[in-house]
Amino acid sequence: MGQYDDRGAFEFYGTWRDYAPIAFTNLLLTIVTFGLYNFWARTRTRRYLWSQTRFIDERLEWTGTGGELFLGYIVVMAAIFLPLAGVQLLMAGLATRGSPEAIAAALSLFFLLYLTLFALGGVAIFRALRYRLSRTFWHGIRGGSDDPGFRFGLSYLWRMAVGILALGLLVPWALVSLWNKRWNAMSFGPFAFVSRGTTNGLIGRYLLFYLMPILLVIAGIAAVVMAAPSGPDPRAPGLGFALLFAAFYITFFVLLGLIALSFYSAYFRKVVGALSLGDLEFEFTARTGDWLKLMLGTIALVVCTLGIGSIFIGYRNWAFFVRHLRAYGTLDLDQFTQSTTRAPGQGEGLFDAFDMGAF
Repeated sequence: MGQYDDRGAFEFYGTWRDYAPIAFTNLLLTIVTFGLYNFWARTRTRRYLWSQTRFIDERLEWTGTGGELFLGYIVVMAAIFLPLAGVQLLMAGLATRGSPEAIAAALSLFFLLYLTLFALGGVAIFRALRYRLSRTFWHGIRGGSDDPGFRFGLSYLWRMAVGILALGLLVPWALVSLWNKRWNAMSFGPFAFVSRGTTNGLIGRYLLFYLMPILLVIAGIAAVVMAAPSGPDPRAPGLGFALLFAAFYITFFVLLGLIALSFYSAYFRKVVGALSLGDLEFEFTARTGDWLKLMLGTIALVVCTLGIGSIFIGYRNWAFFVRHLRAYGTLDLDQFTQSTTRAPGQGEGLFDAFDMGAF
């Protein structure tokens, strides 16, 4: 198997009209349950999106449940955030003593707490992907990983620390290497994912993003100096300076955002293009303009509907992802046996707690 028609390996059949009843029902039930239904709402959304997504000759199936997501959240709150709250109370007690030793101990605890939360963020990213693969079925076959993700959390901590402490210049290396490490621990059916992403082609865009604030500040200072009155007239050009500051402020964030989007677009194309599963290789075709249209459309949707349109963000993100995803190669279904990885018994509690979920 592996021959598919001109539509490509991936196709999304969903429409916003079909999804709207699900989205509005989710919104209503989430409101009346004071947010508790959110876990089941997310499950209903994924079940619809997966069922409307075809890969080669079969649609995907989402088998996760709202109860799993709820249980994952409860476990995180009980096992992680309650002890962290205790540590914070201990820090406050040490700080109120006022002695240099107590203050030093409180600062040490604060630093340790910050590092722990940062590492747990990495664990959350890893375990969310593991959970989603384990609940995604195709031809009755699922994915997953036997790695619990704690080593990835430590790797996430030190790699991001190195990237940031090196004046931020190694951030692209940290992002790509973490992507490789996470996907290389995953599998689908009997085949392991292989990711060989590199930073080739990314450094130039990142340096432009890195240097742009400095260049814009220099340009802004030069503009202020040129606009300053040079004659003996003491009248302050208040309106002119206000307009100049507003123009600089808007230009700064618009240009910086566009450059950041350009880097992320190139990064995502790069890492997805370096991913393979057996004889299948993947490609992501969205460029900066495509991402910009997605973002502007989402902003317009939310603003024009006074926030109600946010219930369609997950739908838009999934449709965008699937419609720009490609796969090339061959896949023999006779060799595609069920995954032997252990399926996690609970959902994305860490991912939810750190507010990292996209849909």
